[in-house]
Amino acid sequence: MCGDRRGMNEVLGYCLRLPGRAAGAAVADPADFWFRATEKLCESWERRKPACTYQLDPGWRGRLHERLQLSLPCFACSEFQSVWSDVCSELAAAGLRVGPQTFGPWNDGDAALVHAIWCLVRRMRPENVVETGVAHGLTSRFVLEAMERNGSGHLWSIDLPPTNRELQAHVGMAVGDRLRGRWSYIRGSSRRQLPPLLQRLGWVDLFIHDSLHSKRNVLFEMNNVWSALRRGGAMVIDDIDANWGFRTFTRCLDERSWLVCEAEPERPDDRRFNGKGLFGIVLKS
Repeated sequence: MCGDRRGMNEVLGYCLRLPGRAAGAAVADPADFWFRATEKLCESWERRKPACTYQLDPGWRGRLHERLQLSLPCFACSEFQSVWSDVCSELAAAGLRVGPQTFGPWNDGDAALVHAIWCLVRRMRPENVVETGVAHGLTSRFVLEAMERNGSGHLWSIDLPPTNRELQAHVGMAVGDRLRGRWSYIRGSSRRQLPPLLQRLGWVDLFIHDSLHSKRNVLFEMNNVWSALRRGGAMVIDDIDANWGFRTFTRCLDERSWLVCEAEPERPDDRRFNGKGLFGIVLKS
C-alpha cells in the first residue's frame, strides 16, 4: 500500500504541495494529518486503475422496502418529501446550497441517499447509529430528525475536517441546536476514532460511510463495523463507484443482501460516470 519508501516520498510530496495549510494541520494533529495525506495518495493511485463498474438495480427501493417489510410508498416516504423540502429551504435561507461541490469540492448527501437512510431509521428504530464524514451535516440532520420522530436513538459522527478553516466553520451547520442532544461529534480520522467507539458501544444498528473514498479506507471501515453490526442492521456506503471497496467487501456476501442504488443530486455531477453517482446498502441478515 502506502508504507514503502516510494509511498512515503509521495506522501511527503503531497504535504509540500500544501505548505500553509499542511504545516498548520501537521502541527495540530500529526497522526491524522499523515492519515489524510496517505488516503489522498491512495485515492490518486486508484484513479489510475480501471473504474469500478456495477449493475444498477433500478428496483432498489422496492427491494429495500421488501426487506424492511414495508409497502411502497411507506409512511416514511410520505414524511421524507415534506422534511426534505423544509430542510433545504432552511439551509438556503442560511446561505447554504445543497448539491455537488457545495462543501468545497465535496458533496452533502443527495436526495436518494438521504431518503434511503430516512426509511431505514424510521423502520429499524436504531439506538446506535455511526457515520463517518459530516460536511454540512445534511445526512446527520435527517438521521436525527428521524430519531426524534422515533423518540429514541443517538448518532455518533466521526469526521476529519478539511484543512480549509472557512469550511471547518461550516461542519455540521445543518444539524442545528434543537437536535444536538442526540448527536455526538467526534473529531478525527475513522482509522483512529472508529475502533475505540465501536468497542465502547458494543454494537451498531446502522452505519453510514461518507468519509474519504479510497478503497483502503472503505474496507477498513466496513470490516471494522461488520463485526459490531447487529443482525438485522444495515450499512450505507456513499460513492461506491469512486473505488473498489464496496465491490471487494460484498464479493463474499449473498447478492440478495446488498443493493446498488443510483444517487439523485440536485443537479448533474459531471465528475461521475452517469452524472449522478452510486451508493450501496448492505443488510445483515
